[in-house]
Amino acid sequence: MRVHEAVADALAELGADTVFGVVGSGNFHVTNALIAKGARYVAARHEGGAACMADAWARSTGRPGIVSVHQGPGVTNAMTGLTEAAKSRTPLVVLAADVSASAVQSNFRIDVAALATGIGATPARLHSPSLAIDDAVRAYLTAADERRTVVLALPLDIQAAECTWPAGGPTQPAAKALPEPSPQQVAALAQAIASAERPVFIAGRGARVADARQPLEYLADACGALLATSAAAKGLFKDNPWDLDVSGGFASPLAASLISEADLVVGWGCSLNMWTTRHGTLLGKTATVAQVDIDKAAIGAHRRIHVGVVGDVAETAAAVTAKLGRVPAASGWPDTGYRSAQLRDRIAREVRWRDVPYEDESDGQRIDPRTLSIALDDMLPAERTVAIDSGNFMGYPSMYLSVPDQNGFCFTQAYQSIGLGLASAIGVAIARPDRLTVAALGDGGALMGISELETAVRLGLPMVIVIYDDEAYGAEVHHFGPDGYPLDTVRFPPVDIAAIGAGFGCAAVTVRKVDDLGPVREWLEGSRDRPIVIDAKVTADHASWWLEEAFRGH
Repeated sequence: MRVHEAVADALAELGADTVFGVVGSGNFHVTNALIAKGARYVAARHEGGAACMADAWARSTGRPGIVSVHQGPGVTNAMTGLTEAAKSRTPLVVLAADVSASAVQSNFRIDVAALATGIGATPARLHSPSLAIDDAVRAYLTAADERRTVVLALPLDIQAAECTWPAGGPTQPAAKALPEPSPQQVAALAQAIASAERPVFIAGRGARVADARQPLEYLADACGALLATSAAAKGLFKDNPWDLDVSGGFASPLAASLISEADLVVGWGCSLNMWTTRHGTLLGKTATVAQVDIDKAAIGAHRRIHVGVVGDVAETAAAVTAKLGRVPAASGWPDTGYRSAQLRDRIAREVRWRDVPYEDESDGQRIDPRTLSIALDDMLPAERTVAIDSGNFMGYPSMYLSVPDQNGFCFTQAYQSIGLGLASAIGVAIARPDRLTVAALGDGGALMGISELETAVRLGLPMVIVIYDDEAYGAEVHHFGPDGYPLDTVRFPPVDIAAIGAGFGCAAVTVRKVDDLGPVREWLEGSRDRPIVIDAKVTADHASWWLEEAFRGH
């Protein structure tokens, strides 16, 4: 068999059943071989879109995503999406066609390994026909077991060569065992929790990956801790009466106050970076800070900590609970800890942003993004997945649109690039067809990634694509405008994005006030046989609250 066939066979046996990509001559055969093995192929309109789709698909399914790209420009076009995936520790295998070893003057020749290393991904390669199958298996298992984005270079000469399927199947290296938390570290964290009067747990991506809700809630019930998440794990504690929702810049006033007054903050699979802690201002000066992470290098990477535990979040929480020797009180608030009946009632009334009073700035021509988001939250079905692009607007859909659980929120902000949201939402929609996918974009990011609207229409995806249109790169307007800098480079004339969406074949509506949302309700009640684009002309007199917090932090 040819190597490209053998690689496809090996990946298919390991579970690769969905492939995103843009096909050129270099990846034509391996992509078709995967399709022949039963994989679904999703053709994007740009390699960057394909990378984002595969990234979001992997986040939603928990399995390695597969993206297939042409040599040279196919690889470089995908780089921004792959950087986001690598920084997010998304398990992803990039089938990156590469020139033959002898093609030293090829215009497609680039250093694929250097590019992968430069963005924090793991470089891999088919080294020879006889080793190609094992190389492919190793790449997939590295992505799966170590949660890495692996860029697998596929030289054309090796792809075309003959090889033999190994007797007994490919060699599969043993999966790396998860590090067990040491008894000393467990005891130190248990002691810190036992001594705390106002503990707060902040769960991050590591807690989401470890499916650690139950052991974290049990430990929190035993010690009276309040619960919060990083943005990447939003929804993990949905409907828990002690859930403060997202910590950091997105936190509501009550949540921020409670976290900042904690005498112990424990980050569970959470990096406690500047965004999750508001540049450290949410960590009290006398608070004990603890961190649990499977990656030793992550402990203390962003700030000084007092207690560090290297281990899986779920296993560590269970071990700490056993060491603590407590069981949850029947009332839900033990004699020690932060909890009380009065605080529980305040959280129920005040912790959601939609329950925080505000002055509606809608004027009939532009709609307040808070008013828009609340109206959509009430209108859209509860079973949804919200995918967010980056920009000044993003706090509104992130915090005003509720999600059913930790799998209902796709937050691709590790690289903070605009333009990734639409393609990410398409990946989510393919991964979770049982839920309505909501893509929340700014006008800048929407127009940057607009080509993938054709993909959404071609696939007949029933998506809601809401665009917070302030006719600008809003973050830059609000960052530099107050200091009197000229803003011509970051402001744009009005664009009829609804007409553009209709041109691609979407249902579309322009929204300037709540009453304009009627067609959205009609779409929801109809066949949903194509996406709907909501071009929301939003007010933009000042920065969003989270961006103002970020500016103060700087």
